Amino acid sequence: MIDALLHHFSALEDPRCAGKVEHQLLDIVVIAVCAVIACAESFEDMALYGRSKLSWLQQFLALPNGIPSHDTFRRVLLLLQPHAFEACFAAWAHALTEPLPREVIAIDGKTLRGSFDTRQSRGPLHLVSAWACEQGLSLGQQCVAEKSNEITAIPLLLESLHLENTLVTLDAMGCQTKIARQILDQKANYLLVLKANHRHDYSAVKAHFLEGSSPYPTGHLISDGFDDSHGRLVRRRVFASQDPVLLAKLDSWPGLNTVLALESIRSVKRQSVNGHAKVETQIRYFLCSANDDPALLAQAIRRHWAIENNLHWVLDVTFHEDDSRIREHNAVINWAVLRKIALNLLGKDTAKISLKAKRKKAAWNNDYMAQLLQINLMR
Repeated sequence: MIDALLHHFSALEDPRCAGKVEHQLLDIVVIAVCAVIACAESFEDMALYGRSKLSWLQQFLALPNGIPSHDTFRRVLLLLQPHAFEACFAAWAHALTEPLPREVIAIDGKTLRGSFDTRQSRGPLHLVSAWACEQGLSLGQQCVAEKSNEITAIPLLLESLHLENTLVTLDAMGCQTKIARQILDQKANYLLVLKANHRHDYSAVKAHFLEGSSPYPTGHLISDGFDDSHGRLVRRRVFASQDPVLLAKLDSWPGLNTVLALESIRSVKRQSVNGHAKVETQIRYFLCSANDDPALLAQAIRRHWAIENNLHWVLDVTFHEDDSRIREHNAVINWAVLRKIALNLLGKDTAKISLKAKRKKAAWNNDYMAQLLQINLMR
């Protein structure tokens, strides 16, 4: 693992003045990764981790001038170009993946709420990330440019990914014909949420599934299941259609093969109406290019939520990403990459303990940290 990390990040261009460099760039990156695994949340934490683990780190890093100061960590992560760091991360993450048939790649955005900078009149940064749902790996990220939105960032993220033979899922923001075409051009298939802002297409799909005045979808039922959690009972029914007449009305979507409707019926136990649990119904529609068993497409819809539960939620709760007050633009993005590297390394350990416990164990136990990095140290 450490060899692959060093290999893929060796392409990084050192942004510092050559004559004033005391610490090797890869040494700084590796210490930063180890420190973030071990619960570091600031540049001071990185330097403290390095000083505390100096004798251990010297077993596999050069460290010609010892451990960098916190100012050095800050300066490097501030100067390092995020697009280059993200590209190295994407290449390394791809090397970790296995060629699974029809892996679901979920694309979704997340705002780093603590990254706003009032002095620079800049709001919080927004990142679009890719998540391999079956393998539980973060594959890449792209920062949304200021005064822009996810529509401009998604194509750049897709370009950085190896998508062949995968199913790419996106929410309504990514439901664009150009994005659908790009996914097909990269030899993958798409599963997109269709929202009402696509008026003609949305109306055609809605009329197809909601025949007459019925408020309930009709058609080929491919999935029907219940969830009971957080005080809510949820029934989810998925309907699929490959009706040629409907597909003809949606001919602007390249390669469209299947249209789906997801009906979610929620019974909220804590909210009652006349003594009965409050019931809410929501219907969402999806466009898909894959010619798969519709039941597998229903599973893919559920798997898309993994990016919220297994990536964004974990970054907030376990890594405290939203609480970070690092404000410098490049540093914010590069820290986000470091967290995702740490998450991928921790995820490779299948032990039945929490991520929080794994991070503490790695901080306290050098052998466990070496295991995560797959370092073979001579005794």
